[in-house]
Amino acid sequence: MQFDLTGSPTGITRRQIGKFLFVAPFLRTLWMYSQTPTDGESSELDLASSDAHLVASFQWAKKRALSYVFDNDPVGPWYEAALPGRHAFCMRDTAHQADGAQALGLARYNHNMLRRFAENISASRDWCSYWEIDRLNRPAPVDYKSDTEFWYNLPANYDVLDACYRMYLWTRDKSYVEDPVFLNFYDRTVTDYTARWDLSPDRIMKRTSNIEEPPFFRGDPTYEESSRENLVGIDLLATQYAAFRAYAAIQAIRGNIKSAQSSLQTASHIKTLINTVWWNASQGYFYAFFNKQHQFTGRAGADLLYRDAADDGPKTASALQTLLATMKTEPASAVEAKSHYADILYRYGQPEAAYAQIMDLTREGRERREYPEVSYSVIGALITGPMGIRVEPTLPIKDIVIAQPFRTVVETLPQLTAATDWVELRNLPLQDSVISVRHQGNRETILTNHGKTAMNWKASFAGQFEILLINGKPVKSHTLSKYFGRAITSTTLRVMPGQSVQARVAE
Repeated sequence: MQFDLTGSPTGITRRQIGKFLFVAPFLRTLWMYSQTPTDGESSELDLASSDAHLVASFQWAKKRALSYVFDNDPVGPWYEAALPGRHAFCMRDTAHQADGAQALGLARYNHNMLRRFAENISASRDWCSYWEIDRLNRPAPVDYKSDTEFWYNLPANYDVLDACYRMYLWTRDKSYVEDPVFLNFYDRTVTDYTARWDLSPDRIMKRTSNIEEPPFFRGDPTYEESSRENLVGIDLLATQYAAFRAYAAIQAIRGNIKSAQSSLQTASHIKTLINTVWWNASQGYFYAFFNKQHQFTGRAGADLLYRDAADDGPKTASALQTLLATMKTEPASAVEAKSHYADILYRYGQPEAAYAQIMDLTREGRERREYPEVSYSVIGALITGPMGIRVEPTLPIKDIVIAQPFRTVVETLPQLTAATDWVELRNLPLQDSVISVRHQGNRETILTNHGKTAMNWKASFAGQFEILLINGKPVKSHTLSKYFGRAITSTTLRVMPGQSVQARVAE
């Protein structure tokens, strides 16, 4: 299902209710939430901690996520990324679940699902793909009638493009930047798709509505599905911003520097549009929607933070305050949006609020916690949140697109709350290796490289410190302001196969 990350209160939409009624009775009977499918995958990923609640949340999320994994179907390896019981995966949910799936060792599932979307982009569908694909390798019948009548949320192509780039970073699988099927999808998305739906920065605010009549929302310009009055959603712009940056990096990797620079320039124009036209300067908040009457409505928060699209300083602070306010009023049923709040809150220095979100999403009896995006996103948030593990280029994108060498580094940043004295993540698959990471509070990290190749590790800690101790020896560190002005001190080092390295703050 599709919900926005705008901070607007959302519950189960009329479309969702209709879909429940539309699904054939035998499919509803077939699905039993408590049943583990016979071909569910296993995973070596594990988490240990002094915090029993954190461990329980991880174990629940891992078991639930793996229960949605299938191998022996015509579509190839896949996992549920739509309403449970659909036996399908949609573009939005797949893009948002991919990080958690990668952590669980489901790289080949991500690859197959993302490629299925890529291979089905078509001029006959106005450069859309299939919004939702079922286990029989068909467009899901509930969302598709013909190439002119089908459901489609316009952020989808951009979401998938960005997810493909992220999976390249996590896996170093060159097919994401070399396979003609993927490359065609990327190229068509940033050119033909963008042009067909009037989504370029100079056209998007002048576009007219393309939304089709019931039962489909073909051309919905947002993931928020409760209104047909919108011409543009801030989530569309934020997702575009991420996608054009991803495309710039992909083109730089391929040596297409001119194309990379052009794409990065487009991303810059989109960000400028967001932070000027969509910013209510007099009242200090971002708008969420632009409607057919050419009026701005709503307040935006999470979407902008999720994509790092808000300018640092007061605008980021406003988006964060909007998110925190939304969390107090949003219905519990809106799990599609809530699934990603923890990741956002950890990133922007709110670990207590993030931890509370994980505890809420995983608690027994929690409404709609069986929705696949919940379990996958909890796994993803635990990796990027308290563990602070991310894979990033060693250089800013502005340097990469002028033909600087493209290399990646694995960053760790402990973000434990008072509830957690220590935590250890074991057997995380990452690029050509497998790693384990242990945080003792927020001032000590041990990383172990279980793989057969050396890796670059960026050991980071919140705060400003002149030196860090690497295996007890002082090493000069660097401090940067990152994500809402937080001071992050780090040092980068090489970890050899089979080696464990300790990094800690000097007391």
